[in-house]
Amino acid sequence: MLKVALIQQSNSPDSGRNREKLAANISECAAGGAELVVLQELHESVYFCQCEDTSNFDLAEPIPGKTTEFYSELSRKLQIVLVTSLFEKRAAGLYHNTAVIFDKDGSIAGKYRKMHIPDDPNYYEKFYFAPGDLGFRPVQTSVGKLGVLVCWDQWYPEAARLMALAGAQILIYPTAIGWIAYDGEAEKNRQLDAWVTIQRSHAIANGIPVISVNRTGTEPDSSGNTQGIEFWGNSFVVGPQGEFLANAPQDSDANLIVDIDLQNSENVRRWWPFLRDRRIDAYQELLNRYLD
Repeated sequence: MLKVALIQQSNSPDSGRNREKLAANISECAAGGAELVVLQELHESVYFCQCEDTSNFDLAEPIPGKTTEFYSELSRKLQIVLVTSLFEKRAAGLYHNTAVIFDKDGSIAGKYRKMHIPDDPNYYEKFYFAPGDLGFRPVQTSVGKLGVLVCWDQWYPEAARLMALAGAQILIYPTAIGWIAYDGEAEKNRQLDAWVTIQRSHAIANGIPVISVNRTGTEPDSSGNTQGIEFWGNSFVVGPQGEFLANAPQDSDANLIVDIDLQNSENVRRWWPFLRDRRIDAYQELLNRYLD
């Protein structure tokens, strides 16, 4: 049984304050017995991708760097595996949305650069991030093989499947997603339901648990062109049959601690052997953008 923790929180423009708040929550989760702690997407700052502003590149830093040093020391001190989400400066003019995974000894066990990059109103990520180039490879840690993906990746069954085929024991999605002002209530409900459903389907189709960690609170658009994003929280954990193991509220900070039975994936895959019955001889057309 693996005890995992999810930290859902609202953020401010003060990165130092955000980090202090996270450190306190991480420590609380570790005190509660968590061996694996997962943070939300781009947790050091507000979600700056709501507008295109070159000054926001000042938020990025190299990996390793000062921020990774901070979380490395925290992981080592608390003896936890920690999944973080950072704005990586790889070189001048080359940036990534990168998850960094620390092992219990504080070492960087691995990283994942977000592969699917959105470009939508209030989510102008293509302006900031180059697509990832590390592939869909799980990270081996002392608590197991973690299939870490990031936000927009969560809508793609191909990404989840490739992580599972590479041996991931858990799928993990640090996330920043919410509603924009002109969404009506019915549309809001459809979006949230779709977000939960697609990730539950990844758990079911691959026979492994899924951890999804979103932020909460409303963050303004610094350009003033829109009314900002109301992040919808609702972080959750599901088991290999899509069953809910834990849920966070919509509109408040939350630390969730939950036990995940990794052995159950073995049982479920015996009952539902989807990997056995895949027709890999007939899937070549998946490599096409579209079948005209």
